[in-house]
Amino acid sequence: MAEEAAFYEALGGGGFRATEATAGPWSDRAQHLGPVSALLVRALEACEPTPGAAIRRVSVDVLGPVPVGELQVRGEVLRPGRSVQLVAAELAAGGRTCATARAWRMVRGDSAAVAGGERAPLGDPESWPEVPGIDGWNRGYSAAMEWRAGPGAEPGRARMWARQRIPLVAGEEPSPLQRLFAVVDSTSGASGRASMADWSYANTDLTVHLHREPAGEWVGLDAETTIGPDGGGVAASEVHDLTGSVARSAQALLITKR
Repeated sequence: MAEEAAFYEALGGGGFRATEATAGPWSDRAQHLGPVSALLVRALEACEPTPGAAIRRVSVDVLGPVPVGELQVRGEVLRPGRSVQLVAAELAAGGRTCATARAWRMVRGDSAAVAGGERAPLGDPESWPEVPGIDGWNRGYSAAMEWRAGPGAEPGRARMWARQRIPLVAGEEPSPLQRLFAVVDSTSGASGRASMADWSYANTDLTVHLHREPAGEWVGLDAETTIGPDGGGVAASEVHDLTGSVARSAQALLITKR
């Protein structure tokens, strides 16, 4: 893969061209959901932004493979409101809707007097060893990210820091929330119970609940994967920035022998 300058190039009018850096582990022609989710979040953030409000939950649903090619993205407000709004975004390729996202956007307030429950900081990413990718996969999306693996990893459990080597959209600085979504879909890969070489564990969705807004480039995952006996699984994570936990994520997994 040639070194790419960004995951996407903006074409105008809601159009984007996905670069090879978006490619996922299951096919070089299909995108990893990390960049896709981040691009949908970009649309959610840009959709009639409301001063004094923040996104508190995002759910992404995958309706089919997202090709590495030209895309159209649009957003809309489904439920306006003073304190709570529901915002939606849609990503399409070749006239086919590939993925959708919905977000609850809520007014900010002062809750410092009752704040609590955050997990302690995950650790210093610079002190953790850099690894060349997830489970030996170091192409496409995986090669476009910097990965730092924490101690004590075991099948189904792992801690990992990651940050983008390249922007989400060429010529733009990603928002902290876009950076978070570029990483958090990797929960299932980071804490995988089975080798990618032998098993596929594609996720059909991603849901993230945020208790505060993230900051900075680094995104940390305290990740866990559970697999049942009949082809189903769940990958979940406490999601961190450098000062502590910011969110919880979950993915439904389809487990199949390759």
